[in-house]
Amino acid sequence: MQIEQVRLQDKDMSVSLLNYGAITQGWWIDDTPLILGYGDPQAYLNDPFYHGAIVGRVANRIKGAGFDLEGTRYRLNPNESANTLHGGTEGLSRQIWTLQQLSDREAVMSYLSPDGEGGFPGEVRFVLHVSLNFPNLIYTITAQPDRPTPISIAQHNYYTLGSPVGVQDFSLRIDAGHVLETDAQGVPIGNLQDVQNTALDFTHPGRPGKNIDHFYVFDSDRDAQQPIAAIDAANGLGLRVFSDQAGAQVYSAGSLGAPFHAGAGLCFEPSGYPNAPNISAFPGMVFSPERPYHQTLTLKLTGT
Repeated sequence: MQIEQVRLQDKDMSVSLLNYGAITQGWWIDDTPLILGYGDPQAYLNDPFYHGAIVGRVANRIKGAGFDLEGTRYRLNPNESANTLHGGTEGLSRQIWTLQQLSDREAVMSYLSPDGEGGFPGEVRFVLHVSLNFPNLIYTITAQPDRPTPISIAQHNYYTLGSPVGVQDFSLRIDAGHVLETDAQGVPIGNLQDVQNTALDFTHPGRPGKNIDHFYVFDSDRDAQQPIAAIDAANGLGLRVFSDQAGAQVYSAGSLGAPFHAGAGLCFEPSGYPNAPNISAFPGMVFSPERPYHQTLTLKLTGT
């Protein structure tokens, strides 16, 4: 498979994008890598860790690889035990997108997902706009379905901020006082857990260990003009995350394997609530021709 690649540049910051999986292959300040990635684009064809990809149609986990919608039961592709993870075996991260570079600082990718792909109903046109505006990297994601269907997208960078150590070098703060309670397979069951006085509390800066893998529910009274999260490395580089989503999966890469090491990077993946199609109490993620999907993720580098 021939993979296309473009590179964006603004001042001393650059980004490499691939049309396979709408992947961000690399992000650098000068020669310092800010995310993990493979040098060879072909390596992503066999990558089990979703490095830099756009994941969906529904990010994260769906219990039992299925859901009910408007009186119909939809069966999905199970790819993590009996559950569906990141859209299953035919998810967005496994597709070839149409890639166009608009300028030195902008690119757009699009993908038309056919009705029934991965088991999901409806044809959906996905568009990803990537803009590099130093010191910001901005992802704008839209989806236009032809009928009601669940959609929840996440961007899956592993942030290193130039640290060869990874999460042990980081300080993390999140404006989130709760996480979603999960079952033994990591699937939310419908309850919120207060993080106060637990190892999951990052309402004040703390050091994430290698075993963080939870969906953090953003505080409802937060100021949308302020970053929802701050990640700071010991080398002085930092990341401020701005998101319009309900929460984010925070994963400290405890299961990451070769050629990388466990804890080498931190994933911060804003999206809708995992398993929402099966839990009526969760905010809905069904979108339609009259209500298309939209997400903006802004990453601001500090310390340069």
